[in-house]
Amino acid sequence: MRKIMEEKSDEEWVLDLQNIADYQFGKGAGEGLFTGDIRIERSRTGRARQIHSGEGYIATHTKGGRLSLGIEGGKRLRKSIEFPAYRVMVGEESEVYVREGKNAFAKFVVEVDPSIRPKDEVMVVGENDCLLAVGRAKMSADAMLDFNRGVAVKVREGQLE
Repeated sequence: MRKIMEEKSDEEWVLDLQNIADYQFGKGAGEGLFTGDIRIERSRTGRARQIHSGEGYIATHTKGGRLSLGIEGGKRLRKSIEFPAYRVMVGEESEVYVREGKNAFAKFVVEVDPSIRPKDEVMVVGENDCLLAVGRAKMSADAMLDFNRGVAVKVREGQLE
């Protein structure tokens, strides 16, 4: 006989998601990402999957238990964690392309959070810390600064503004 688990309420999921964000991005990130009017879309099993606010898509809670950011999540995260945490800064010659959702290449990276590792969720910012895009790091921070070729960040969503 299978035990039926009680489904978590949205409030319980928000607390869990805040804890995940604090673990993944550092203290304070969870509250910055998941405050205000939060709407959670669930999977067939009742797990939180897509997290939205009135402003837009914040993040996806992946099957691996981590958060995958949307542009609204990037905006919120940038305000809640201090520079240079989880940021990859690119020069202005590549800003327009990254804003359009194109990948950020290592040769254009001018500054980067030294703790970034491949597969980390990151924000791509311009030289004045304006959010350009969100995506996943494809190489370490050192490699981004040392290499003149290759994709530094696989961009998921650009910020057209």
